[in-house]
Amino acid sequence: MPSQPLKIVVIGGSAAGPKAAAKARRLDEHAAITLIQKEADLSMASCGFPYYVGGVFDDRNQLICTPAGIVRDPNFFQKAKAIEALVETEATHIDRAAKTVTCTHLPSGESRTLSYDRLVIATGATPLRPPVPGTELEGIHTLQSLGDADALRAIRDAGKVRKAVIVGGGLIGFEVCEALHLAGIQTTVIEKTDSILPFLDRQLAHLVENEVRRQGADIITGNGVAAFLGEDGKLAGVKLDNGTELPCELAVVAVGVRPNVALAEAAGLEIGALGGIRVNERMQTSDPDIYAAGDCVECRSLITGEAVRAPYGDLANLQGRVIGQNLIEPDSARFPGITHTGICKVFDYTIGFTGLNAEQARASGINDIETVTISGLDIPGYMGGKVLISQMVAERASGRILGFQCIGPGDASKRVATVAMAIRGGLGIEELANADLPYAPPYSLALDHVIVSAHVLENKLKGLMQGLSAAELKQRVDSGAECFIIDTRTPQEYEEERLGIGEHLIPVGALRSRLDELPADKSQEIILYCKVSMRGYEAAAALKANGFRNVKVLEGGILAWPYPREK
Repeated sequence: MPSQPLKIVVIGGSAAGPKAAAKARRLDEHAAITLIQKEADLSMASCGFPYYVGGVFDDRNQLICTPAGIVRDPNFFQKAKAIEALVETEATHIDRAAKTVTCTHLPSGESRTLSYDRLVIATGATPLRPPVPGTELEGIHTLQSLGDADALRAIRDAGKVRKAVIVGGGLIGFEVCEALHLAGIQTTVIEKTDSILPFLDRQLAHLVENEVRRQGADIITGNGVAAFLGEDGKLAGVKLDNGTELPCELAVVAVGVRPNVALAEAAGLEIGALGGIRVNERMQTSDPDIYAAGDCVECRSLITGEAVRAPYGDLANLQGRVIGQNLIEPDSARFPGITHTGICKVFDYTIGFTGLNAEQARASGINDIETVTISGLDIPGYMGGKVLISQMVAERASGRILGFQCIGPGDASKRVATVAMAIRGGLGIEELANADLPYAPPYSLALDHVIVSAHVLENKLKGLMQGLSAAELKQRVDSGAECFIIDTRTPQEYEEERLGIGEHLIPVGALRSRLDELPADKSQEIILYCKVSMRGYEAAAALKANGFRNVKVLEGGILAWPYPREK
């Protein structure tokens, strides 16, 4: 035991900070560890806030307790972990030369100075607000802190709000949308860009829009908030960029966050180009005795190598764990970067993603890519299988997997997790196409959704299939392009639902005997599909074998068609 215990100060008590402090304590029983938290609560499960607001559970303590049900308050940290936790206390100054932190107890105004050998900054982020008139009105909220969750839960429980708007069509926006809608509040999501959920391909995002509207909520895209409108200091509505006014008594702003870096910047620490604290793989800042983690830092994309911001609670915990080890055993742990993986629930849909979508890949300078969109069930129909629709992205030359998105009422979570690890391992399409994944009817098809995605993408890379997206087909139909469209399903299926885009019903089983009904010019474009386009693919192979030279398959089939249908 050293004569002088190591002095560790951690600023920030939400996710990364407590994790770093707890890990350090497990490695060094004698270190003097102090945790400074501006809010009254510690170790909040912030990803659970929308579900508390929505009434999925009622006990707020479940957001701040251990798996055993013990609330993580200062007494818990002191007794269970021998960590001094100072709540409602704000760190106001870091003196790197003296190696001290000055902090103020907010209720009393009393200040104290703590000395440190090693310091952790986990100051999180602050919600952004649109720079428009009326942001001071009562009734405008964010969902960043437990206090925010308490305020929204109280509004829900009071049952007086009839109309609400969510400003921002990202993950948090739609989780809050569902929570408010389930409380009987008429909810509209307003997204300034022309597509919601920017990590999704636009076709998949359009399908999510359809699901949200089917549930009774509304979405407005391509139109931002120009002003919040009030009466007697209270929110009464919002004015959109196009002049439209929507009445509402509640607005929840979810347009992103800004890293809290003022304390680090004032201390002279390096700030990255994206506005977060710059750290290395050991989560060290430009001062080797100061570490940083969570929403306030920049980390590295494992796909592009570029700096990125990723304000997610799981990553904050991973980074905090690395810091905790390095506090006690310097340079022994590393956090190499992220694949940008996420998931959320929006009504009956699960929405998951990992890596880059096609648009993001091209924006990062990766232009030689191939994509595929497929539809199918998560498990066999006789086991109650539910629909999944996904898009996989790969680099053409190398076959390296770049990204994957999966949506639908089926189990998207394990499919996204599988591809996330494939990306992390640098796997290509060929490896994933032959992956030994677990199979049993209650859990998967014999060829899992991920495996089928890899198979179809491999077929495209080898030139065995030419695919067409729903957007590309709709553009052809809208422009009156000369193409021959074939629905290869059965007459019964056709009567139950159909696109109504000028298609010809020729079931795959009858195709070979009806070739004379196809264009005489075998270079004319022929587009085939079925429910998921498996039959479309088989029919395309038959047509190519019969000399038709311009045959394409509508990827994902009818299930992935996001536009209006005839029936």
